[in-house]
Amino acid sequence: MAAMTYVEYYFITFLLVLTSTFILQYILRRLTKHRTHLCLPPSPPVLPLIGHLHYLSPAAYKCLHNLCSKYGPLLYLRLGSFPVLLVSSASMANEIFKTHDLNFAYKPKSPFEDSILFGTSSFFHAPYGDYWRFMKKLCLTELLGARQLERSRGVRREELERFLRKAFEKAKKREVVDLSKGIMTLTNNITYRMVMSASCSGQDNDVEKCVGLVRESFQLVAKMTLANLLGPLRKVGVFFFRKQLLDVPGRFDELLERIMEEHEERARRDGGEIENKDLMDIVLEAFHDKDAEVKISRTQMKSFFLDLFFGGTSTTAHSMQWLMAEMINHPEVFKKLREEMDSVVGRDRLVEDSDIPSLHYLQAVVKETLRLHPPAPIITRLSREDCKFGGFDVPKGTLAVVNAHSVMRDPEVWDNPDEFYPERFLVAIPREEADDKMGRKGQDLNFWSFGGGRRKCPGVNLAFSLINATVAAMVQCFDWKLDGAEYTARANMEVTPGVTMSMAHPLLCLPVVHFNPFDTPAKDN
Repeated sequence: MAAMTYVEYYFITFLLVLTSTFILQYILRRLTKHRTHLCLPPSPPVLPLIGHLHYLSPAAYKCLHNLCSKYGPLLYLRLGSFPVLLVSSASMANEIFKTHDLNFAYKPKSPFEDSILFGTSSFFHAPYGDYWRFMKKLCLTELLGARQLERSRGVRREELERFLRKAFEKAKKREVVDLSKGIMTLTNNITYRMVMSASCSGQDNDVEKCVGLVRESFQLVAKMTLANLLGPLRKVGVFFFRKQLLDVPGRFDELLERIMEEHEERARRDGGEIENKDLMDIVLEAFHDKDAEVKISRTQMKSFFLDLFFGGTSTTAHSMQWLMAEMINHPEVFKKLREEMDSVVGRDRLVEDSDIPSLHYLQAVVKETLRLHPPAPIITRLSREDCKFGGFDVPKGTLAVVNAHSVMRDPEVWDNPDEFYPERFLVAIPREEADDKMGRKGQDLNFWSFGGGRRKCPGVNLAFSLINATVAAMVQCFDWKLDGAEYTARANMEVTPGVTMSMAHPLLCLPVVHFNPFDTPAKDN
């Protein structure tokens, strides 16, 4: 509740303080008014001075969804004087991420360009150019691609087994498991071990500091997102939390610099031959490589590690929490998935990564969860040039806001879009229709849970791998009952206000053992 109050407080404060600024801006605009003949997309009723700001609320994706439900899937908004293109249909999202992908491959500039959290040194916020392309290539080939997935298989397995053993201890004592906290710890452990060979389940104080700073950073991101919606006047908005914007990234910078120096010292001590390299070792090698096609800075490295901490922990953990909540609310889905587990894997060993391709219903359940609860419900891009979009004129510098929450519930694409129905992903379609539906590299052009186009999240394969393996093990090993309730009770699906889609209430469950792989004697060879 404290986090929600924070967001609402700053949101309301922004609107009140900016009124005088809008008045001055309106007067200046009237003095320099010029006629335009642009054919802009339709727009809801607008107010003088503030434009469409009065439609916004702290739950951004919800208010934007309601706006498009009333006025249409493609809207032109004016937040103050800042132009915004609101996209809320699958067909329009395809235009953004496919037809106009290059033009919308840019991000809004931050008033804190030198910040490792919000500046252009961040991979996610960097302008589309040589540095961004180099880091994307490094991600796909060395950091988050198939090679690294195989390299980190042991780490992911160890942490998953540690998570399950704790759940078995709770089941034995008939104690409740806080799945929200437990799953978050699991994703934290895997991410930090992959990045810098350290776990937050041990005595590593540096990791605990990183986890705490990530929490503080998420609050700043929520505030910064609201401030960015104010366009050219965002500096007025950030005035209220400027001290935090300098303090949190500064502490992160100092911590990461020390950890990087320790990795460099280890590399020198080992003569550069490190047997088990983590992601920090790989990025540092690229930093010290004199022949690298692009020279990266230490600030860019730190920003990249922050990107990994953000993308590899909370978003993945939130997706798994939503999935478990959906299965608690739909016991027939849980039962069907359990039957698939018993049929494909059996009850004499723990499910493995190699089993996932054969678990078709599991994959459907994961996709359906991500459809209803996209990790990034709001995706922003900036147009580099004037363009024609959906038959309308879109001026250069327009902020495109793709509401993935609405896109993934587009009734033109999805039957009964608000229903949790994994079977929709098992329906076979003709080859010609499949070719029309799938875009470059087999990307489903109606499925945008991880963004799309050039700036699609590079960690999507790791996220799917982790979610599939964890959920499969949780279903194989336990029945899950809500704390203090009958099996027929439903999980609370309320969403926390803000820019991410997280559960407002912890998911407290009593685990009931179905199969314990750690009690199963090993088979004789």
